[in-house]
Amino acid sequence: MELARIFELEARDGRARAGRLILPHGEVPTPVFMPVGTRASVKTLDCRDLQELEISMLLGNSYHLYLRPGIELLTRAGGLHAFMRWPGPLLTDSGGFQVFSLGDLRKLREEGADFRSHLDGSRHLFTPESVVDIQRGLGSDVMMQLDECPPGTCSEEYAAASLERSARWAVRARRAWEESRPLHGHPQALFPIVQGGVYDDQRRRSMDLLLQQDWPGVAIGGLSVGEGKPDMRRITDLCGRELPAGLPRYLMGVGTPEDILESVALGIDMFDCVLPTRNARKGTLFTSQGRYSARSARHSESFDQPVDPACDCFTCRHYDRAQLRHLFHVEEFSAMRLGTLHNLRYFLQLMEGARQAIRAGCYAAYVEQTLAPYHRPKGGGAEGAAAS
Repeated sequence: MELARIFELEARDGRARAGRLILPHGEVPTPVFMPVGTRASVKTLDCRDLQELEISMLLGNSYHLYLRPGIELLTRAGGLHAFMRWPGPLLTDSGGFQVFSLGDLRKLREEGADFRSHLDGSRHLFTPESVVDIQRGLGSDVMMQLDECPPGTCSEEYAAASLERSARWAVRARRAWEESRPLHGHPQALFPIVQGGVYDDQRRRSMDLLLQQDWPGVAIGGLSVGEGKPDMRRITDLCGRELPAGLPRYLMGVGTPEDILESVALGIDMFDCVLPTRNARKGTLFTSQGRYSARSARHSESFDQPVDPACDCFTCRHYDRAQLRHLFHVEEFSAMRLGTLHNLRYFLQLMEGARQAIRAGCYAAYVEQTLAPYHRPKGGGAEGAAAS
């Protein structure tokens, strides 16, 4: 079965790429960062916030949505778009990372992954086929195959056996996708996931196996899971060089500004991570001047100073550092929302700047200028590393 193309490559600067995803719920300019809406919600924000931020694509989590509120309910609601009042494109992951992070609560076999719910201990089985069915019920624009995400420190022997199983699961997922039909009136793309740990030969083996079939895009999994930064960079570099140029490349779960911009330079198009929203709730914000701690007592009297003078988000336009520090200090819920609004706007601006720089042929200069504040030693610059 021939798959519809969903990606148009429009500009290059070195290996950095600018293009667009063409999806049922809209076009998405790439490179793109997808905020994580794990349980049909980006924590602390509502659907109006998401639209006002001009987010182009969101991510939902199949594991958590399968457990609560349940796929049957979400299917009756009209799918995840209707349930969460989100009109734009959605990607859903397979839940594989969450299942395999359960440790002793899960057991892996060829059929799939047996696991106990982290909520009530009830037993469940995810198979490549059932995960496709789950994502049919969710109605995402892009769905992911069930795979095993081995730890970053696993042995090469383990990585080799794991990627072979994940490749077999990709074949089964593809067959289930071909034999099923969309439930909510629009087509859904299915991506396979490259695994193989930190071992170059195993990553090549995974790509060779997966690319025996035609796909509309491909994901790179098993990074930022405990391996060192040099290993992550090397494997990203390898995949960015050897994956087909006509497919969008999605680097799963990688999300610091440094990691994103350096990965774009290696040919990656799509990113997601909980980092900006999770850090925001703890008071760590990302700015054009580096990382910034909104909880720091040094900002108690920073009147009329926005978090980031270069940012146009609601928080920076309406709150100063002193007030935001007070809200975090007294643990007001509004502080987490305001921090999240800022961090997501920063990441969206980061990607917008990347796309513009690629088209203008000055991406390397953009990366150097943008990341300079993040490479300063602690104590240097406006906020140092801003971890105080």
